[in-house]
Amino acid sequence: MSPYLLYLVTDDHQDIETLKYVVSEAVKGGVTMVQVREKHGDIRAFIERAKAVKSVLEGTGVPLIINDRVDVALAVKADGIHLGQSDMPATIARELIGKDMLLGLSVENEKQLAEAQSLPVDYLGVSAIFATPTKTNTVKHWGIDGLKKAVEASKLPLVAIGGIKDSNIRKIAETGVDGIALVSAICHAEDPKLASYDLRAIIESSTE
Repeated sequence: MSPYLLYLVTDDHQDIETLKYVVSEAVKGGVTMVQVREKHGDIRAFIERAKAVKSVLEGTGVPLIINDRVDVALAVKADGIHLGQSDMPATIARELIGKDMLLGLSVENEKQLAEAQSLPVDYLGVSAIFATPTKTNTVKHWGIDGLKKAVEASKLPLVAIGGIKDSNIRKIAETGVDGIALVSAICHAEDPKLASYDLRAIIESSTE
């Protein structure tokens, strides 16, 4: 099973207690990886939130990934870091984090996808598949056909993100992508555990 299969990206607008509840329930429902995102620029708050999620994940075997900030990932001893195109270059990040931490990188077009194949990263986030309110500065929308082509072109594992929900997740899974990342479909669900369970069931039934 791919460790990226059902990849939860946290909502940085939720308070810390809600965050912990969502992550705890989502993991019970079958989430396989958790990325903590904090876009407000408050490093102390980011560290606090990351530590809170780390405490929830303790003993579950689910890796903790930090979005954008290598310093925060190192500070909380996370399992990995996920970078965007405007963040620290992947080669420098790899030098800082060593060989054992996971390193992910978002790619927003075919050129970035091709260039990333030779970088010291473990996986790529293909962003954004569809338009989404959580990501407003997208370069392009890959769509299903674009994602299929990316899967064929990449030797690195790919995680699809952006505008994915229960109504379109089956089509995404059928492309053969290694993982699917979700924010709203889990974070804003009435029952994050049940939502995660149902979403994972759709993914697994699509790849059998």
